[in-house]
Amino acid sequence: MASSGQVSWKLEDHPKLPKGKTIAVVVLDGWGENKPDDYNCIHVAQTATMDSLKQGAPEKWRLIRAHGTAVGLPTEEDMGNSEVGHNALGAGRIFAQGAKLVDLALASGKIYEGEGFNYISESFEKGTLHLIGLLSDGGVHSRLDQLQLLLKGASEHGAKRIRVHFLTDGRDVSDGSSVGFVETIENDLANLREKGVDARIASGGGRMYVTMDRYENDWGVVKRGWDAQVLGEAPHKFTNAVEAVKKLRENANDQYLPPFVIVDEHNKAVGPIVDGDAVVTFNFRADRMVMLAKALEYQDFDKFDRVRFPKIRYAGMLQYDGELKLPSHYLVSPPEIDRTSGEYLVYNGIRTFACSETVKFGHVTFFWNGNRSGYFNPELEKYVEIPSDIGISFNLQPKMKALEIGERARDAILSHKFDQVRVNIANGDMVGHTGDIQATTVACKAADEAVKMILDAIEQVGGIYVVTADHGNAEDMVKRDKCGQPLYDKNGQLQILTSHTCHPVPIAIGGPGLGPDVRFRNDVPDGGLANVAATIMNLHGFVAPNDYEPTLIQVVDN
Repeated sequence: MASSGQVSWKLEDHPKLPKGKTIAVVVLDGWGENKPDDYNCIHVAQTATMDSLKQGAPEKWRLIRAHGTAVGLPTEEDMGNSEVGHNALGAGRIFAQGAKLVDLALASGKIYEGEGFNYISESFEKGTLHLIGLLSDGGVHSRLDQLQLLLKGASEHGAKRIRVHFLTDGRDVSDGSSVGFVETIENDLANLREKGVDARIASGGGRMYVTMDRYENDWGVVKRGWDAQVLGEAPHKFTNAVEAVKKLRENANDQYLPPFVIVDEHNKAVGPIVDGDAVVTFNFRADRMVMLAKALEYQDFDKFDRVRFPKIRYAGMLQYDGELKLPSHYLVSPPEIDRTSGEYLVYNGIRTFACSETVKFGHVTFFWNGNRSGYFNPELEKYVEIPSDIGISFNLQPKMKALEIGERARDAILSHKFDQVRVNIANGDMVGHTGDIQATTVACKAADEAVKMILDAIEQVGGIYVVTADHGNAEDMVKRDKCGQPLYDKNGQLQILTSHTCHPVPIAIGGPGLGPDVRFRNDVPDGGLANVAATIMNLHGFVAPNDYEPTLIQVVDN
């Protein structure tokens, strides 16, 4: 058993809901709700099982929030993801993620005590600390004040030589604001130099033209940044960063400034990244840092010619991809999540089976359990990982392992050995990320078939099902204008969307074990993923802890 400390693990019996029902918990990865059109792969796939569940609205089917503040992210513009989604689903409470975590770590000083900072600080004696990221106070990808605090803190913790490689914004903030941001940082760096720290700006460029591409749309963007930041090479050279931005803005806006490097009196770049240096990417938002992280970290890399691959100590502000474990070092750890629903239920005797394929196995176990590895009680739990296809893109095998997961869940349900059978079906997300609309449609159909297999088993044992999702993806596969119409590029080609979305996700309850008087409440209109844990606890016959987000269900007296 996990260490219980002073926690009272005994859950109160629910006054109206019985124990002893087998509960199937199905998480469809990347399965949001959106208006039906040709680019909604869930709609096109004709997902009969999921469509039938929708007929239970509003009493047995509804939508819940899976992005932004509902999962601990800073703003409503922040897409959900599988990591924060499963954290919320399992924890039953909303924990700070992203920028909020960074704020807390900087304010407390914990950022300088963690493994990530200790790792990069090994380079401080002889090497340079390079800070790469978006110079902006927009708060979407980064924040200027966080960079300022990091500069101050790093210098106080041993960094003797610091180089800043900034990317101008003009997208999340007004165009032209970059000049003021650069002046602010230049002033901070001048103050550090007065204290004996060799601190300077080394390179720059506009976010949409340099470094910050996403979803492998254009590796040339990352290469332009690499050439300036790592090689110290760029088409424009200046001795002063403020002058550089002002000059380059004569022919481009902040978003699209061409790359430049700062040079000394000998026309030599002042801050290329070399062997022995430390690098921190200070964006807290992941999507536009993942590609650079791959270039900085992966030994085997073929997206562009790096020319040099310096031996550095690299850390992200956060870990940008929990599935890829990228980067492997980071300054701010995931939230400390305690007393998850999984732990409570095991302490109350609930026998649990959890299953997914490799790419999402960690989500239905590790992230569900509050970023905790292993079992709470191996005598009551069984986790099954089905190996994902390797060496091919998921759109080439869009059915993935959906049916195998369905079969394992079915068998676990019919075995009567488990009280909860929990699965993640990955197809909508993993195939959706490829941008292949036809393949994603096949993927959604396969996921729907797996759900049917599980629901049929629940029917046989008189159990209850809870079907939901962790975030959107497959329900919208095109970029859209402000009116919601599909966007096309200058060549008339449809602009494919490969990212997650901010759409809500469905949740459905049912099965022969669910009493006819159980239905969704109508007084939790803004319910999100964190409300699901209390809901599941109720269906197991327990009342959730007082500090959990409210349950989504009620028992109506007839």
